[in-house]
Amino acid sequence: MARGIKEYEPVIGLEVHAQLLTASKMFCGCRAEFGAPPNSHTCPVCLGHPGALPVLNKRAVEYAVKMILAVGGEVKFHSVFARKNYFYPDLPKGYQISQYDRPIGMGGKVHIDLKGYSKTISIARIHLEEDAAKLLHPEHGEGVTRIDFNRCGVPLIEIVSKPDIRTPHEARAYLNKMKQVLRYLNICSGDMEKGALRCDANVSLRLRGSEGFGIRTELKNLNSFKAVEKALTYEIERQAEILESGGVVSQATMLWDENRQKTELMRGKEESEDYRYFPEPDLINLEIDEKRIEDIKSSLPELPDVKMNRIVKEYGIPRYDAAVLTDSPELADYFEAVAKGVKDKKLASNWVMVELLRVVRERKADIRSFVVNPEMLAELLQNIESGIISQKMAKEIFEEMVNTGRRAAAIIDEKGLKQITDKDELICTVGIVLNAQKDQVEKYRHGKTGLFEFFVGQVIRETGGKADPRVVRDILKEKLDG
Repeated sequence: MARGIKEYEPVIGLEVHAQLLTASKMFCGCRAEFGAPPNSHTCPVCLGHPGALPVLNKRAVEYAVKMILAVGGEVKFHSVFARKNYFYPDLPKGYQISQYDRPIGMGGKVHIDLKGYSKTISIARIHLEEDAAKLLHPEHGEGVTRIDFNRCGVPLIEIVSKPDIRTPHEARAYLNKMKQVLRYLNICSGDMEKGALRCDANVSLRLRGSEGFGIRTELKNLNSFKAVEKALTYEIERQAEILESGGVVSQATMLWDENRQKTELMRGKEESEDYRYFPEPDLINLEIDEKRIEDIKSSLPELPDVKMNRIVKEYGIPRYDAAVLTDSPELADYFEAVAKGVKDKKLASNWVMVELLRVVRERKADIRSFVVNPEMLAELLQNIESGIISQKMAKEIFEEMVNTGRRAAAIIDEKGLKQITDKDELICTVGIVLNAQKDQVEKYRHGKTGLFEFFVGQVIRETGGKADPRVVRDILKEKLDG
């Protein structure tokens, strides 16, 4: 008898591959930068020429140790590089130098916050390896696949989670946290569009309440967080339909087809024995002493969760605001610089989250070099706090600042945008408005109190938008209700 899909529980594990921000490749001196002309950063070592010997990149090892420590894992004093043998056009040596049974890092965990609950995802291992080349598949009717070997040999860390993830949404939240930690450590750009952060997902279904594991499939070609979530959702539904109809899921590697929004078979899934791992004979075992680990640990920056909790406590803003503002280290630094220049920290968080981020995203700008720096935004907000300008005026001034790079004070003076706060002046204006709206005043006094904001709007319009709404409301209340 077929079971309903709700009776099955997904079991998901993710393998995150993060390109490390080293100047050179993992085992040679070729530059590891993205975007260079194809095959311009290659040498006999990364092209696998006979007799060329690898030399380990010290900085890549330090970056791997940083990541292991940041997630609370154990750095192994002794680890071993291995040859992972498989034949594919993007692997010129016919094998990949990776780590197998003795990786550099074991264990660790990250916390994710979702709507209504939080969860801890455990990490099984973190290991070092080199990247493969990039295949440029046929486009516009071309009949050949080209290979760019610039990426071949770029250092990677692979972060393998335990199968603790239960929903596609949790998988996306976990990936976001991984990207966040990597960026705080400044060891990976996290740019999935450029291939700096890539993810493979393993997913199976089991009956809810059971302890075993179903037959899993591996998902590849996931080039965005959205793609990971959509591919997992599709694959869970596909496996559930097979099981509901009495079939058996085949262990396989699946590709996500973004255009067709479905998974398709790539190959039967290999197991570790298929790769014929053995220790890399051209590299000595990797030894890291305790002092070096402690030195690296002392250099770690304030990490995202710690920074978020501190910002909530120090600035008294909601946890939601702090989570948004600490998404990247650059955004967190910008907010703190603004907040230190104003009294109302919530005003600062609102402006950075809403107005600033809107423009930054629209323009795809780098917040570190944005035309309106934190000091300039703080000055604008100080004018709101002192009552010189209204929130509406501030938004107009901010747009001018973004377009011209000028400071708020100069724009306020030039355009005469100072708010009218003089009570005597506004009493006169209120009198003019109420005399012109006698019918509406009568309706208000006979119970139609919803007209109050109409009167506020009329007074502000009469002053060309310059009247301070707070003062206007006080005067109107006196005149209408007195």
